[in-house]
Amino acid sequence: MSARPPLVAIVGRPNVGKSALFNRVTRSRRALVERLAGTTRDRQYGWCRWRGRRFRVVDTGGLEGPDDDPGAPFAAPVREQALRALGEADALLFVVDAAAGLTASDEAVARLLRRSGRGGVLLVANKSDRREARANVHELHRLGLGEPLAVSAYHGEGVGELLDALAGSLPPAAGDEDPGDAPDGEAARPIRLAVAGRPNVGKSSLVNAILGEERLIVSGLPGATRDAIDTPFAFEGRPMVLVDTAGIRRRGRVGRGVERHSVQQAERAIARADVTCLLIDPSEPTAAQDTHIASRAVERGTGLVLTVGKWDLAEPGTERHAFARRIDGRYRFAPWAPVHFASALTGEGVAGLLRLAADIDATRGRRVQTPELNRVLQSAIAAHPPRYAGKRRLKLLYATQAEVRPPTFVFFVNDPDLLHFAYRRYLENRIRDAFAFEGAAIRLLFRARGGGLAAAAPAGRAEATA
Repeated sequence: MSARPPLVAIVGRPNVGKSALFNRVTRSRRALVERLAGTTRDRQYGWCRWRGRRFRVVDTGGLEGPDDDPGAPFAAPVREQALRALGEADALLFVVDAAAGLTASDEAVARLLRRSGRGGVLLVANKSDRREARANVHELHRLGLGEPLAVSAYHGEGVGELLDALAGSLPPAAGDEDPGDAPDGEAARPIRLAVAGRPNVGKSSLVNAILGEERLIVSGLPGATRDAIDTPFAFEGRPMVLVDTAGIRRRGRVGRGVERHSVQQAERAIARADVTCLLIDPSEPTAAQDTHIASRAVERGTGLVLTVGKWDLAEPGTERHAFARRIDGRYRFAPWAPVHFASALTGEGVAGLLRLAADIDATRGRRVQTPELNRVLQSAIAAHPPRYAGKRRLKLLYATQAEVRPPTFVFFVNDPDLLHFAYRRYLENRIRDAFAFEGAAIRLLFRARGGGLAAAAPAGRAEATA
């Protein structure tokens, strides 16, 4: 019995529907699906559950055929990533476009699979729902890889039969558990760390340095990463999931199609992260787009680390504390976010970044007892009472912590409309001073007396994330 869960690799030439099939069997929308060939570049992993079995699935970039352009910017690294997935997989789904018919590229991929001497290859005739595909399916027998399984990944037709055949061919495994289904408890819950930033600031290089392998394509050309790539790993005995994201440019400069969808995936990755590592280029430490990305993380309530990457390229003699103060001045909306220095090339600060992320995640899970919280707030109000608004003044009745990750504090007051933004920030700072929520965004919700936790908070000033 295998000690690890079985792994199934989806391979084939570009634009045959591999990512659509990945999304279908993993019941997700994590892989980008576009009509443009070569959309997928890095390996994308997910989990499939079928008839009592759990196994991992990896989506790969297209394997190029003899007539394709080997000089394309990402052709060689995409092929290398696909071959790595092929080498580690227990079974393969070789996807062809039945509507387009058999091509020289399909035959080249089939020869590669036959030469590898691998068993466990299932030939998948995708897009078989189209009228022109029916006559082409029989032609696929020429590939010498057995009976083609006709499916439509887009509509889900035939996918159940495919998974039946696949699950029956996989080796038994003792560890076929999805980490996301691990039992409750801090030791079992993986920390999700999203690496975000502008294009070409070194996100994929940092991810590869953390993992100790060429997990992601690294290129001097911006836009090498398109999907938000989840990679589970362990650091000092603690499970983590590392998420590399596409570079996020200013909204007005984001193109349509693949780039727009890549940016949307990056923003979703930030929303589901426990901690966001914002990678900052030391040659442009105060770029406006960096602050925009950081503000998205703050709005989503994640932890935040301002990570100065490529520190090995900093000007000789650059003093870290002065550099950090310069950055802090730009991120006044998140003064609680620590500044960290790292270099993917030398490995400096990489382990420290992971320890910092683990500390911030623990901080996000901290719960403050209601009596202790109210003592701190009563002292804060006595030292600095809220101002009058006309003839009325905000009165705080009591407060309690409602949630963790992010830490969420609910204040019951006489009238939330009397709350001024500056006073909300004052109360937030007093909570941070008393309970040390460094690196973690916290939420303050203000409810009218008798409104209860389910009452809708007034828009604007009365509900905020900080």
